[in-house]
Amino acid sequence: MKPVKQDKAVIFGAGKIGRSFIGQLFSRGGYEVVFVDADVKLIEELNRRRNYNVIIKAEKEEILHIENVRGVSVFDVEKATEEIAGASIMAISVGLNNIPKIAPLLAKGLLERYKKDKNQAVDIILAENLRDAADFVREKLLENLPQDYPLSSLVGLVETSIGKMVPIMKQEDLEKDFLQVFAEPYNNLILDKKAFKNEIPAIEGLSPKENMKAWVDRKLFVHNLGHAATAYLGYLYDPSFVYIYEPLAVPGIYKQVRETMLQSAEILLKKYPGEFTRESLTEHVDDLLSRFQNVHLGDTIFRVGCDLFRKLSEQDRLAGAIHLGIEMNLPFDKIMFALVCGCHFGATDKKGKMLPRDVEFSHLYEKGIKSVLTQVCGFDELDSQNLIPGAEKLDKNLKQETFRSQIMMC
Repeated sequence: MKPVKQDKAVIFGAGKIGRSFIGQLFSRGGYEVVFVDADVKLIEELNRRRNYNVIIKAEKEEILHIENVRGVSVFDVEKATEEIAGASIMAISVGLNNIPKIAPLLAKGLLERYKKDKNQAVDIILAENLRDAADFVREKLLENLPQDYPLSSLVGLVETSIGKMVPIMKQEDLEKDFLQVFAEPYNNLILDKKAFKNEIPAIEGLSPKENMKAWVDRKLFVHNLGHAATAYLGYLYDPSFVYIYEPLAVPGIYKQVRETMLQSAEILLKKYPGEFTRESLTEHVDDLLSRFQNVHLGDTIFRVGCDLFRKLSEQDRLAGAIHLGIEMNLPFDKIMFALVCGCHFGATDKKGKMLPRDVEFSHLYEKGIKSVLTQVCGFDELDSQNLIPGAEKLDKNLKQETFRSQIMMC
């Protein structure tokens, strides 16, 4: 099937990933990019300028000038519906909590497309760091579409693995240029090859994969896991550390984080035989550690480590890798060490405040780490006879020993 219009990509979400990654790829690939967003000021500025800059933060700073862009307010239902109806491809980059909010508008636009051409499919790139994103979006769309709408044949819900790191920008940077966005040089969008209904766009930076679940898990259980481990070990070693590159300058922490990532990589290697090689995963780990040490990104330990109820939850980066390790009957002690360190995490933002939910987490942890392991991490007290006592012993040691000397011995 040929797309409705070859040169228009409609992107829900003009935030950092939307602009620095998805919009940038499609604009540079020759598409007109239409952002749909709730930020009225941002939409007005996009329509006034029709361009913005992506500042690549590295040893040698680079400026990508992104052109042929405009915006539509999510509140302008008629206009947004019209844009959806005329899109050749779409993307969503709004965050988990906002997907249900945009689903009615998305459904309305899909129905408008259907009225014009009952056989014209459209692909929606799900630029969300969310496992089973396609199932979640499908569920929300079905809640807003009539029963006879052929969603499975007309809409390709394309899961992705978002590996691009985009730091929090300072107020002075935003005041200098409201539309500019910072990012790292990495520019590879891994996406689900099998999910496309139309031909995959031939633009630089798209990397379609056959077994998307394996690559989503690689992002979560190597990239996100390593990032979190760095933040949690770093904070416990020295609470005065601010940036994520600082702990990795400590040889003992670097070694421990690398070994933790490699332990998780071994679990993935057994879970997905034939998809990865030990060599490729080791190269990926070392590349990530190099990217984590990019001082020009200014990524903070607070940002990387906060939101403990989510990041230590059953299916997320650390506990999820441990559950998978149990399933694969492989060691997970180094991952558990990082998780227990996470329970001690108390980093604050630039105003000296913890995330409110992390304050709640600390109250749960005060009841004993067993409460965290069972209520947050999803470990069964009866089925994890060795796991929970082992974690309790480790937690006790971390409280009693000087962590600095312990990590230096690694």
